[in-house]
Amino acid sequence: MRVLVIEDDEGLADVLGRGLEDAGHDVSVRHTGPDGVAAAMADSFDAVVLDWMLPGQDGPAVCRELRARGNDTPVLMLTARQAIPDRVGGLDAGADDYLTKPFSFDELLARLRVFARRSGRHELLIVDDLVVDRERRTVTRGGVLVDVTAREFDLLALLAERAGRVVTRLQILDDVWDGETDLRSNAIDVHVGNLRAKVDRPFGRKSIRTVRGIGFRLDDTASE
Repeated sequence: MRVLVIEDDEGLADVLGRGLEDAGHDVSVRHTGPDGVAAAMADSFDAVVLDWMLPGQDGPAVCRELRARGNDTPVLMLTARQAIPDRVGGLDAGADDYLTKPFSFDELLARLRVFARRSGRHELLIVDDLVVDRERRTVTRGGVLVDVTAREFDLLALLAERAGRVVTRLQILDDVWDGETDLRSNAIDVHVGNLRAKVDRPFGRKSIRTVRGIGFRLDDTASE
């Protein structure tokens, strides 16, 4: 996803920017309300992470201006305000979601994934720090580009699309091989082994799991 971060705390903005980039997102950062509005209107973004308290123009005012100017980019509002009237005020100003400080970065990533699903951007599959871009046919882990073959990409995309769920060998044969091989072949195991060697082991991960006698499952990454 292309994410615009509008946050006046430069330390937090830097942490957010680096964290989002590590998760495979393309990030731009602005530190004032007017600069944030200008950036959002000048370029196309998939999400805006917007702080409430900003110099020049606060978060709700930024939201109102973007909506008034026809910009419908999903906005995730960050704020220390926890009172219900404040939350309602932010949402009424045009924010799509609300996250109170301090917050878990994993939760922020999860809420951005919700934005992606709502907008129909299913070509971008994100499982923890693994990003499978079906439009560009690229794979990155922790922001590092991983070189995979066409067949390996199709297999990984299938696993990422159904992350956390078991994908059977028959489903893999139907979706990736189009019936060109059969269950007695070791082609699937060879390609899974190749993927583990490329997207797991170099990064100290064990995300591609074998479900004995059934198939495979891609999990949120666990360290070896």
